[in-house]
Amino acid sequence: MIYKKSISFIPNNEALRLQKLYDYQVLDTHSEDTFDKIALLASQIFNTKNAFVTFVDEHRVYFKANIGDFQATEVRREDSLCSLAILDEKITVFSDTRAISDLSENRFVNSQNGIRFYAGAPLKTPEGYSVGTVCVIDSAPKEVTEHQMDMLRTLADIVINKLESRLRYNTIIKSQNELMGIALHEIKNPLASISLANDILRLDPTKTQKMTDMIKYCVATIQNKLTDLLKLSEDGEKEQRLSIEEADLKEMLDRLVNNFELLANKKNQIIELTIEDTLPKINIDKTKISDVLHNLLSNAIKYSYSNTTIKIIAKKIDDFVEIEFQDQGQGLNDEDADKLFKKFAKLSSKPTGKESSNGLGLSICKSFVELHKGQIFAKSPGKELGTSFFISLPIIYKQEETEISHH
Repeated sequence: MIYKKSISFIPNNEALRLQKLYDYQVLDTHSEDTFDKIALLASQIFNTKNAFVTFVDEHRVYFKANIGDFQATEVRREDSLCSLAILDEKITVFSDTRAISDLSENRFVNSQNGIRFYAGAPLKTPEGYSVGTVCVIDSAPKEVTEHQMDMLRTLADIVINKLESRLRYNTIIKSQNELMGIALHEIKNPLASISLANDILRLDPTKTQKMTDMIKYCVATIQNKLTDLLKLSEDGEKEQRLSIEEADLKEMLDRLVNNFELLANKKNQIIELTIEDTLPKINIDKTKISDVLHNLLSNAIKYSYSNTTIKIIAKKIDDFVEIEFQDQGQGLNDEDADKLFKKFAKLSSKPTGKESSNGLGLSICKSFVELHKGQIFAKSPGKELGTSFFISLPIIYKQEETEISHH
């Protein structure tokens, strides 16, 4: 075999390759029977003393499986022949390393009882990134057969299939946990409204009809949320789908204010709703945009002080409808603005009525608004100077061809 040393042992796609490797979450993990058996099979196929399942990290080669007398869990990347093996699409074989001058400086080759034979099959991901090898080494030269190399390729495929299966499973679990978090977040406010309505019914029986209607609406909201969660779980889809229909924002905002009147009254807050007379009807997924409006008004009440006013202003700007939620609350600092819409972000503002907050709401709002090809953003003059949250939605939602094809 004629071997010529590469100018660099860093692949051209190094950043993407490393990201995929990290996605597998396999580095620095305990030994596992599956990988150990794969390495053992490789050792038996080639009749070698040592066999490994390796992963090539940024500065080291990590041994996930290590069969033989080599006592280490990792070596420096520049010292490992696996760093060379991932540069080649095919299996890398050195029948006698001492016959290859470019390997003479390698410390594992030129040491006493060093590596004389090496064969490594790259672990190639579905995207084409080589993240490691299944490899065998020996202190004596060896010749290999095509059958042995085919079996080594098969073992490398088994490793990748195992990692991809685990990655899909972890993704599903993560998705389910996020869906559960969203659902729990979104049913908290209807439950709070039911509790308040129940308290008012006990104190003032004359408001029975209004409170009964509110409780009925809140129960229906919770039922719809749980139905959506179950459907998403059954579908197993990560993508959110929109159910677009024509909606009257005035009607939606009137209902919103009515539903939050009890919570606002509890803190002596006033909600002022201003809707432009010429506000057009809009094409939206009513359920998802209702969730956004719900979250924004809930936050305005939660983070505003008692005896303040919350303004909701809806108007048409060109081909968009803009809705502003303006409060006289705690405002935002620069650090808040940077992480405002990130999941589980902890901001400097605290609920003023001892309400709970898990930081999920605004990230949900952002994803729902962006699904509509709209924008959500916030403005604040500074701490203790109030905040305005804006959502801007296109009046006419245009589905892209890729979305239409799914329906």
